[in-house]
Amino acid sequence: EEGCDLIGLSGLITPSLDEMCHVAREMQRQGFETPLLIGGATTSKQHTAVKIAPQYGSSVVHVLDASRAVGVVSDLLDGERRRELDAGNQAEQERLRGIYADRQARPLVSAQKAKANPVRIEWRREDCPAPAFVGRREIEVSLEELRDYIDWTFFFSAWELKGKFPKILDHPKFGAAARELYENGTALLDRITREKLLTAKGAYGFYPASGEGDDVVLYTDETRAQELTRFPMLRQQGVVEAGKPHRSLADFVAPAAAGIPDHVGAFAVTAGIGADALAKDFESQHDDYNAILVKALADRLAEAFAELLHARVRREWGYERDAAWSNDDLIAERYRGIRPAFGYPACPDHSEKPRLFELLEAERVGIALTESCAMTPAASVSGLYFAHPEARYFTVGRIDRDQVEDYAARKGVSLREAERWLLPNLAYDPGD
Repeated sequence: EEGCDLIGLSGLITPSLDEMCHVAREMQRQGFETPLLIGGATTSKQHTAVKIAPQYGSSVVHVLDASRAVGVVSDLLDGERRRELDAGNQAEQERLRGIYADRQARPLVSAQKAKANPVRIEWRREDCPAPAFVGRREIEVSLEELRDYIDWTFFFSAWELKGKFPKILDHPKFGAAARELYENGTALLDRITREKLLTAKGAYGFYPASGEGDDVVLYTDETRAQELTRFPMLRQQGVVEAGKPHRSLADFVAPAAAGIPDHVGAFAVTAGIGADALAKDFESQHDDYNAILVKALADRLAEAFAELLHARVRREWGYERDAAWSNDDLIAERYRGIRPAFGYPACPDHSEKPRLFELLEAERVGIALTESCAMTPAASVSGLYFAHPEARYFTVGRIDRDQVEDYAARKGVSLREAERWLLPNLAYDPGD
Protein backbone atom coordinates (compact mmCIF):
# COMPACT_ATOMS: atom_id res chain seq x y z
CA GLU A 1 0.00 0.00 0.00
CA GLU A 2 2.84 2.39 0.81
CA GLY A 3 5.04 1.38 -2.11
CA CYS A 4 8.07 1.19 0.16
CA ASP A 5 11.52 0.21 -1.09
CA LEU A 6 12.62 -1.51 2.12
CA ILE A 7 11.13 -2.71 5.40
CA GLY A 8 12.93 -2.09 8.69
CA LEU A 9 12.20 -3.87 11.97
CA SER A 10 13.65 -2.59 15.24
CA GLY A 11 13.48 -4.78 18.33
CA LEU A 12 14.00 -3.43 21.84
CA ILE A 13 12.73 -6.32 23.98
CA THR A 14 13.08 -10.12 23.71
CA PRO A 15 9.51 -10.84 22.43
CA SER A 16 10.41 -8.70 19.40
CA LEU A 17 12.62 -11.56 18.24
CA ASP A 18 9.63 -13.89 17.88
CA GLU A 19 7.64 -11.18 16.11
CA MET A 20 10.45 -10.55 13.62
CA CYS A 21 10.48 -14.24 12.65
CA HIS A 22 6.71 -14.07 12.21
CA VAL A 23 6.99 -10.99 9.96
CA ALA A 24 9.69 -12.69 7.84
CA ARG A 25 7.52 -15.80 7.43
CA GLU A 26 4.53 -13.67 6.45
CA MET A 27 6.58 -11.73 3.91
CA GLN A 28 7.68 -15.04 2.39
CA ARG A 29 4.11 -16.42 2.40
CA GLN A 30 2.77 -13.31 0.69
CA GLY A 31 5.46 -13.32 -2.00
CA PHE A 32 7.41 -10.22 -0.94
CA GLU A 33 10.83 -9.50 -2.40
CA THR A 34 11.37 -6.26 -0.49
CA PRO A 35 14.68 -6.18 1.45
CA LEU A 36 14.26 -6.60 5.19
CA LEU A 37 16.47 -4.66 7.62
CA ILE A 38 16.80 -5.97 11.19
CA GLY A 39 18.05 -3.70 13.99
CA GLY A 40 17.50 -2.70 17.58
CA ALA A 41 18.99 -3.41 20.99
CA THR A 42 17.75 -6.99 21.36
CA THR A 43 18.90 -8.17 17.92
CA SER A 44 22.25 -9.46 16.71
CA LYS A 45 23.90 -10.55 13.48
CA GLN A 46 23.84 -14.14 14.71
CA HIS A 47 20.15 -14.19 15.63
CA THR A 48 19.32 -12.61 12.28
CA ALA A 49 21.34 -15.26 10.45
CA VAL A 50 20.05 -18.22 12.47
CA LYS A 51 16.40 -17.40 13.11
CA ILE A 52 15.17 -14.69 10.72
CA ALA A 53 17.03 -14.98 7.40
CA PRO A 54 16.04 -18.64 6.83
CA GLN A 55 12.36 -17.61 6.99
CA TYR A 56 12.57 -15.24 4.00
CA GLY A 57 13.90 -15.79 0.48
CA SER A 58 14.96 -12.21 -0.19
CA SER A 59 17.58 -9.90 1.41
CA VAL A 60 17.68 -9.95 5.22
CA VAL A 61 20.39 -7.65 6.58
CA HIS A 62 21.26 -6.92 10.20
CA VAL A 63 22.20 -3.30 10.86
CA LEU A 64 23.26 -1.65 14.11
CA ASP A 65 20.49 0.90 13.80
CA ALA A 66 17.74 0.51 11.22
CA SER A 67 17.17 4.27 11.14
CA ARG A 68 20.74 5.17 10.19
CA ALA A 69 21.78 2.34 7.85
CA VAL A 70 22.52 4.73 5.01
CA GLY A 71 25.27 2.68 3.37
CA VAL A 72 23.28 -0.56 3.43
CA VAL A 73 20.15 1.16 2.11
CA SER A 74 22.14 2.77 -0.68
CA ASP A 75 23.56 -0.59 -1.72
CA LEU A 76 20.18 -2.33 -1.58
CA LEU A 77 18.62 0.27 -3.85
CA ASP A 78 21.29 -0.20 -6.53
CA GLY A 79 20.85 -3.39 -8.60
CA GLU A 80 24.52 -4.29 -9.04
CA ARG A 81 25.58 -3.31 -5.52
CA ARG A 82 22.63 -5.23 -4.06
CA ARG A 83 23.86 -8.43 -5.74
CA GLU A 84 27.32 -7.87 -4.23
CA LEU A 85 25.88 -7.09 -0.81
CA ASP A 86 23.60 -10.15 -0.91
CA ALA A 87 26.47 -12.45 -1.83
CA GLY A 88 28.67 -11.20 0.98
CA ASN A 89 25.78 -11.10 3.46
CA GLN A 90 24.68 -14.65 2.69
CA ALA A 91 28.24 -15.96 3.06
CA GLU A 92 28.58 -14.19 6.43
CA GLN A 93 25.22 -15.51 7.62
CA GLU A 94 26.20 -19.05 6.65
CA ARG A 95 29.41 -18.62 8.65
CA LEU A 96 27.42 -17.37 11.67
CA ARG A 97 25.03 -20.30 11.41
CA GLY A 98 28.04 -22.63 11.58
CA ILE A 99 29.36 -20.86 14.68
CA TYR A 100 25.92 -21.08 16.28
CA ALA A 101 25.65 -24.80 15.51
CA ASP A 102 29.06 -25.41 17.11
CA ARG A 103 28.06 -23.38 20.16
CA GLN A 104 24.76 -25.21 20.55
CA ALA A 105 26.62 -28.50 20.43
CA ARG A 106 28.70 -27.62 23.49
CA PRO A 107 27.62 -29.69 26.50
CA LEU A 108 25.66 -28.35 29.44
CA VAL A 109 25.35 -29.83 32.90
CA SER A 110 21.91 -30.73 34.22
CA ALA A 111 19.97 -28.11 36.14
CA GLN A 112 20.21 -30.35 39.21
CA LYS A 113 24.00 -30.55 38.97
CA ALA A 114 24.26 -26.78 38.43
CA LYS A 115 22.13 -26.12 41.53
CA ALA A 116 24.45 -28.37 43.53
CA ASN A 117 27.41 -26.16 42.57
CA PRO A 118 26.45 -22.61 43.69
CA VAL A 119 28.77 -19.80 44.75
CA ARG A 120 30.05 -20.92 48.17
CA ILE A 121 29.91 -18.01 50.59
CA GLU A 122 30.94 -17.98 54.23
CA TRP A 123 28.14 -15.86 55.67
CA ARG A 124 29.27 -13.25 58.23
CA ARG A 125 27.23 -10.52 59.87
CA GLU A 126 29.77 -7.85 58.97
CA ASP A 127 29.20 -8.62 55.27
CA CYS A 128 25.40 -8.20 55.58
CA PRO A 129 24.88 -4.75 57.12
CA ALA A 130 21.40 -3.45 57.85
CA PRO A 131 20.33 -0.50 55.65
CA ALA A 132 19.29 2.84 57.12
CA PHE A 133 15.61 2.09 56.47
CA VAL A 134 13.33 -0.63 55.16
CA GLY A 135 10.69 0.03 52.52
CA ARG A 136 10.23 2.39 49.58
CA ARG A 137 11.25 6.00 49.04
CA GLU A 138 10.98 8.44 46.16
CA ILE A 139 13.77 10.62 44.87
CA GLU A 140 14.03 13.58 42.50
CA VAL A 141 17.36 15.11 41.53
CA SER A 142 18.42 18.09 39.47
CA LEU A 143 20.10 17.67 36.11
CA GLU A 144 23.06 19.64 37.50
CA GLU A 145 23.68 16.80 39.97
CA LEU A 146 23.60 14.21 37.21
CA ARG A 147 26.09 15.83 34.85
CA ASP A 148 29.12 14.73 36.89
CA TYR A 149 27.99 11.11 36.60
CA ILE A 150 27.53 10.99 32.81
CA ASP A 151 29.49 8.35 30.92
CA TRP A 152 30.04 10.17 27.63
CA THR A 153 31.65 7.17 25.92
CA PHE A 154 28.24 5.59 25.29
CA PHE A 155 26.89 8.91 24.03
CA PHE A 156 29.32 8.64 21.12
CA SER A 157 28.58 4.93 20.69
CA ALA A 158 24.95 5.83 20.03
CA TRP A 159 26.20 7.71 16.96
CA GLU A 160 28.47 4.81 15.96
CA LEU A 161 31.60 6.75 16.95
CA LYS A 162 33.67 4.15 18.77
CA GLY A 163 36.27 5.25 21.27
CA LYS A 164 36.65 6.09 24.93
CA PHE A 165 35.86 9.62 26.10
CA PRO A 166 37.73 11.99 26.20
CA LYS A 167 40.33 10.32 23.95
CA ILE A 168 37.79 10.03 21.14
CA LEU A 169 37.84 13.83 20.77
CA ASP A 170 41.39 13.51 19.41
CA HIS A 171 40.82 10.31 17.43
CA PRO A 172 42.58 10.53 14.02
CA LYS A 173 39.49 9.30 12.18
CA PHE A 174 36.50 10.24 14.37
CA GLY A 175 37.93 13.22 16.29
CA ALA A 176 36.42 16.04 14.24
CA ALA A 177 32.94 14.47 14.19
CA ALA A 178 33.21 13.60 17.89
CA ARG A 179 34.17 17.17 18.85
CA GLU A 180 31.28 18.61 16.86
CA LEU A 181 28.84 16.11 18.39
CA TYR A 182 30.13 16.80 21.91
CA GLU A 183 29.86 20.54 21.39
CA ASN A 184 26.28 20.23 20.12
CA GLY A 185 25.36 17.76 22.85
CA THR A 186 26.70 19.84 25.73
CA ALA A 187 25.10 23.00 24.31
CA LEU A 188 21.71 21.28 24.18
CA LEU A 189 22.27 19.82 27.65
CA ASP A 190 23.03 23.34 28.93
CA ARG A 191 19.69 24.51 27.55
CA ILE A 192 17.80 21.49 28.90
CA THR A 193 19.34 22.03 32.34
CA ARG A 194 18.80 25.78 32.34
CA GLU A 195 15.17 25.58 31.20
CA LYS A 196 14.41 22.40 33.20
CA LEU A 197 13.09 20.65 30.08
CA LEU A 198 13.63 17.15 31.51
CA THR A 199 12.75 15.78 34.94
CA ALA A 200 14.67 13.07 36.80
CA LYS A 201 12.60 11.05 39.28
CA GLY A 202 12.78 7.60 40.76
CA ALA A 203 11.81 5.16 43.48
CA TYR A 204 14.05 2.83 45.45
CA GLY A 205 13.98 0.77 48.59
CA PHE A 206 15.54 -1.83 50.87
CA TYR A 207 13.79 -5.06 51.81
CA PRO A 208 14.52 -7.90 54.25
CA ALA A 209 15.46 -10.86 52.06
CA SER A 210 16.86 -14.35 51.87
CA GLY A 211 18.12 -16.68 49.18
CA GLU A 212 15.96 -19.77 48.77
CA GLY A 213 17.31 -22.18 46.17
CA ASP A 214 17.35 -20.15 42.96
CA ASP A 215 14.81 -17.59 44.26
CA VAL A 216 15.38 -14.27 46.01
CA VAL A 217 12.63 -13.89 48.61
CA LEU A 218 11.62 -10.47 49.98
CA TYR A 219 9.69 -10.02 53.24
CA THR A 220 7.28 -7.34 54.44
CA ASP A 221 9.35 -6.47 57.54
CA GLU A 222 12.26 -7.54 59.71
CA THR A 223 10.23 -10.28 61.42
CA ARG A 224 10.47 -12.12 58.06
CA ALA A 225 7.20 -13.83 58.88
CA GLN A 226 5.35 -12.73 55.74
CA GLU A 227 6.63 -12.97 52.19
CA LEU A 228 6.29 -9.76 50.18
CA THR A 229 7.38 -11.08 46.78
CA ARG A 230 10.02 -13.30 45.24
CA PHE A 231 12.20 -13.06 42.17
CA PRO A 232 12.99 -16.40 40.50
CA MET A 233 16.53 -16.39 39.13
CA LEU A 234 18.38 -18.45 36.53
CA ARG A 235 21.64 -20.34 36.99
CA GLN A 236 24.55 -20.97 34.66
CA GLN A 237 24.53 -24.44 33.08
CA GLY A 238 27.67 -24.34 30.97
CA VAL A 239 30.49 -26.72 31.81
CA VAL A 240 32.94 -24.93 34.14
CA GLU A 241 36.46 -25.67 35.33
CA ALA A 242 36.88 -27.69 38.50
CA GLY A 243 36.36 -25.46 41.52
CA LYS A 244 34.35 -22.84 39.59
CA PRO A 245 30.67 -22.32 40.53
CA HIS A 246 27.51 -22.22 38.44
CA ARG A 247 26.35 -18.75 39.44
CA SER A 248 22.88 -17.45 40.21
CA LEU A 249 22.01 -14.05 41.68
CA ALA A 250 20.22 -15.92 44.47
CA ASP A 251 23.65 -17.09 45.67
CA PHE A 252 24.49 -13.56 46.81
CA VAL A 253 21.69 -13.34 49.41
CA ALA A 254 22.05 -15.14 52.74
CA PRO A 255 19.72 -18.15 53.08
CA ALA A 256 17.44 -18.24 56.12
CA ALA A 257 19.41 -21.23 57.42
CA ALA A 258 22.51 -19.04 57.79
CA GLY A 259 20.80 -17.20 60.63
CA ILE A 260 22.05 -13.84 59.37
CA PRO A 261 19.46 -11.20 58.39
CA ASP A 262 20.16 -9.99 54.87
CA HIS A 263 18.58 -7.39 52.59
CA VAL A 264 18.10 -6.67 48.88
CA GLY A 265 17.57 -3.27 47.28
CA ALA A 266 15.44 -2.30 44.29
CA PHE A 267 15.25 0.79 42.10
CA ALA A 268 13.60 2.39 39.08
CA VAL A 269 14.76 5.79 37.82
CA THR A 270 14.10 7.94 34.79
CA ALA A 271 15.51 11.12 33.30
CA GLY A 272 13.14 10.94 30.34
CA ILE A 273 10.12 12.82 31.67
CA GLY A 274 9.66 15.54 29.05
CA ALA A 275 11.99 13.92 26.47
CA ASP A 276 9.27 12.79 24.06
CA ALA A 277 7.61 16.21 24.05
CA LEU A 278 10.93 17.96 23.46
CA ALA A 279 11.89 15.54 20.67
CA LYS A 280 8.49 16.03 18.99
CA ASP A 281 8.96 19.77 19.21
CA PHE A 282 12.23 19.47 17.28
CA GLU A 283 10.61 17.06 14.79
CA SER A 284 7.82 19.56 14.15
CA GLN A 285 10.57 21.99 13.13
CA HIS A 286 12.03 19.29 10.83
CA ASP A 287 15.08 19.13 13.11
CA ASP A 288 15.64 15.37 13.34
CA TYR A 289 19.24 15.82 14.48
CA ASN A 290 18.30 17.54 17.74
CA ALA A 291 15.34 15.19 18.21
CA ILE A 292 17.75 12.25 18.22
CA LEU A 293 20.21 14.23 20.35
CA VAL A 294 17.54 14.75 23.04
CA LYS A 295 16.91 11.01 23.30
CA ALA A 296 20.63 10.23 23.45
CA LEU A 297 21.15 12.80 26.22
CA ALA A 298 18.13 11.53 28.17
CA ASP A 299 19.57 8.00 28.02
CA ARG A 300 22.91 9.21 29.36
CA LEU A 301 21.19 11.17 32.15
CA ALA A 302 19.15 8.11 33.14
CA GLU A 303 22.30 5.99 33.40
CA ALA A 304 23.93 8.82 35.36
CA PHE A 305 20.93 8.84 37.71
CA ALA A 306 21.34 5.09 38.28
CA GLU A 307 25.01 5.67 39.12
CA LEU A 308 24.28 8.56 41.47
CA LEU A 309 21.53 6.64 43.27
CA HIS A 310 23.71 3.55 43.65
CA ALA A 311 26.37 5.71 45.34
CA ARG A 312 23.71 7.01 47.72
CA VAL A 313 22.40 3.50 48.36
CA ARG A 314 25.86 2.19 49.25
CA ARG A 315 26.16 4.88 51.91
CA GLU A 316 22.64 4.30 53.24
CA TRP A 317 23.40 0.58 53.39
CA GLY A 318 26.30 1.41 55.67
CA TYR A 319 29.12 -0.33 53.84
CA GLU A 320 30.57 2.68 52.04
CA ARG A 321 31.33 5.94 53.75
CA ASP A 322 32.20 9.05 51.74
CA ALA A 323 34.25 7.17 49.16
CA ALA A 324 35.90 9.63 46.79
CA TRP A 325 35.28 7.71 43.58
CA SER A 326 36.30 9.39 40.35
CA ASN A 327 34.01 9.16 37.33
CA ASP A 328 36.44 6.64 35.83
CA ASP A 329 36.18 4.56 39.03
CA LEU A 330 32.39 4.62 38.81
CA ILE A 331 32.37 3.69 35.13
CA ALA A 332 34.76 0.80 35.88
CA GLU A 333 32.51 -0.24 38.82
CA ARG A 334 35.40 -0.49 41.27
CA TYR A 335 33.01 -0.15 44.21
CA ARG A 336 31.38 -2.97 46.17
CA GLY A 337 27.91 -4.13 45.18
CA ILE A 338 26.06 -4.69 41.91
CA ARG A 339 22.78 -3.49 40.36
CA PRO A 340 21.71 -6.07 37.75
CA ALA A 341 18.79 -5.13 35.52
CA PHE A 342 16.14 -7.54 34.28
CA GLY A 343 16.78 -8.28 30.62
CA TYR A 344 20.55 -8.25 31.03
CA PRO A 345 23.00 -11.19 31.21
CA ALA A 346 22.67 -12.19 34.90
CA CYS A 347 18.84 -12.05 34.87
CA PRO A 348 17.77 -12.03 31.20
CA ASP A 349 14.01 -12.35 31.72
CA HIS A 350 12.34 -8.98 31.05
CA SER A 351 9.00 -10.33 32.33
CA GLU A 352 10.18 -9.95 35.94
CA LYS A 353 9.94 -6.17 35.55
CA PRO A 354 6.20 -6.00 36.41
CA ARG A 355 6.97 -7.63 39.77
CA LEU A 356 9.72 -5.06 40.36
CA PHE A 357 7.51 -2.14 39.29
CA GLU A 358 4.69 -3.29 41.55
CA LEU A 359 7.12 -3.51 44.47
CA LEU A 360 8.37 0.04 43.87
CA GLU A 361 5.03 1.53 42.73
CA ALA A 362 7.08 2.92 39.86
CA GLU A 363 4.11 4.50 38.08
CA ARG A 364 3.82 6.99 40.95
CA VAL A 365 7.10 8.54 39.77
CA GLY A 366 6.12 8.47 36.11
CA ILE A 367 7.68 5.18 34.92
CA ALA A 368 5.52 2.49 33.29
CA LEU A 369 5.88 -0.69 31.25
CA THR A 370 4.56 -1.59 27.84
CA GLU A 371 2.91 -4.98 27.28
CA SER A 372 6.32 -6.31 26.18
CA CYS A 373 7.99 -4.91 29.32
CA ALA A 374 9.82 -2.01 27.70
CA MET A 375 10.11 0.92 30.09
CA THR A 376 8.49 4.26 29.35
CA PRO A 377 9.93 6.84 29.24
CA ALA A 378 12.60 4.97 27.29
CA ALA A 379 15.33 6.83 29.20
CA SER A 380 14.79 4.74 32.34
CA VAL A 381 16.83 2.22 34.33
CA SER A 382 15.62 -0.34 36.86
CA GLY A 383 16.95 -3.34 38.72
CA LEU A 384 17.97 -4.87 42.02
CA TYR A 385 20.82 -4.08 44.42
CA PHE A 386 23.05 -6.78 45.91
CA ALA A 387 25.53 -5.66 48.56
CA HIS A 388 27.58 -8.70 49.49
CA PRO A 389 31.35 -8.37 48.78
CA GLU A 390 31.19 -11.57 46.69
CA ALA A 391 28.41 -10.25 44.43
CA ARG A 392 29.58 -10.12 40.81
CA TYR A 393 28.07 -9.53 37.39
CA PHE A 394 28.03 -12.63 35.20
CA THR A 395 26.30 -14.07 32.17
CA VAL A 396 23.77 -16.87 32.62
CA GLY A 397 24.36 -17.94 29.02
CA ARG A 398 22.77 -21.03 27.48
CA ILE A 399 20.21 -22.93 29.53
CA ASP A 400 18.54 -26.28 28.88
CA ARG A 401 14.94 -27.38 28.94
CA ASP A 402 15.19 -28.89 32.44
CA GLN A 403 16.03 -25.51 33.96
CA VAL A 404 13.42 -23.68 31.88
CA GLU A 405 10.75 -26.14 33.08
CA ASP A 406 11.82 -25.56 36.69
CA TYR A 407 11.93 -21.79 36.15
CA ALA A 408 8.45 -21.75 34.56
CA ALA A 409 7.06 -23.70 37.52
CA ARG A 410 8.63 -21.28 40.01
CA LYS A 411 7.22 -18.31 38.07
CA GLY A 412 3.81 -19.93 37.70
CA VAL A 413 3.76 -19.63 33.90
CA SER A 414 3.62 -22.13 31.05
CA LEU A 415 6.78 -23.56 29.54
CA ARG A 416 5.95 -21.83 26.24
CA GLU A 417 5.63 -18.46 27.98
CA ALA A 418 8.97 -18.87 29.74
CA GLU A 419 10.62 -19.92 26.47
CA ARG A 420 9.25 -16.85 24.71
CA TRP A 421 11.00 -14.53 27.15
CA LEU A 422 14.21 -16.56 27.32
CA LEU A 423 14.56 -17.27 23.59
CA PRO A 424 18.16 -15.95 23.18
CA ASN A 425 19.32 -18.17 26.07
CA LEU A 426 17.74 -21.45 25.00
CA ALA A 427 20.17 -24.26 24.19
CA TYR A 428 17.42 -26.09 22.33
CA ASP A 429 14.74 -25.38 19.75
CA PRO A 430 11.47 -24.80 21.65
CA GLY A 431 9.61 -26.22 18.66
CA ASP A 432 11.19 -29.65 19.16
